[in-house]
Amino acid sequence: MNPKVEEYIDKARRWHFELKALQNILLDCMLIEEFKWRNPCYTFQNANVIIIGGLKEYCILSFIKGALLKDNHGILINPGENSRSVRMVKFTNTQEIIDLTPILKEYIFEAIELEKEGLKVDFKKDPELSIPEEFQNKLNENPDLKTAFYALTPGRKRGYILYFSGAKQSKSRQSRIEKYVQKILDGKGINDCTCGLSRKMPGCDGSHKYL
Repeated sequence: MNPKVEEYIDKARRWHFELKALQNILLDCMLIEEFKWRNPCYTFQNANVIIIGGLKEYCILSFIKGALLKDNHGILINPGENSRSVRMVKFTNTQEIIDLTPILKEYIFEAIELEKEGLKVDFKKDPELSIPEEFQNKLNENPDLKTAFYALTPGRKRGYILYFSGAKQSKSRQSRIEKYVQKILDGKGINDCTCGLSRKMPGCDGSHKYL
């Protein structure tokens, strides 16, 4: 057991027993317990496999490469329409975890096998997103912005394009772009928070100031 994980679970009053139950299952599957991104993280041969955490309305068990799992029992949830790798299971009480224990272990061992085989999520299969005209014009006007944007990781670039494209009106798209120019210049993703986490990651409640 990792002392930092023990401290995290002890302080998680709302989901203490649920997180403890998940911890016992994961340790029983012989995963290594670590503490990353301010959350309990379970690894196999130094590869991140699973993260657990408590949120406001539920606690979660997240498979880092969940998109590769077969999900024979239909328990996995996509955390967001644009999530390409992570899949999670939500719980609201301990009994749900107890009832699902055999199935959870089945999924955990499958996730371990994925690591043994060295399988990775193929992000190249995703269709290339079109940059909104308003943003392309902004990039053409500002060489520094263009350089900074294309230096971002693929996931961060994708996040900005999806957000800018999500506005229906040109005026709204321009407003969104202006709001995030400095953040792009600073090399930050749209979801990067001052706590060092993405606001979508377990452990960040989204209440911090954004860079």
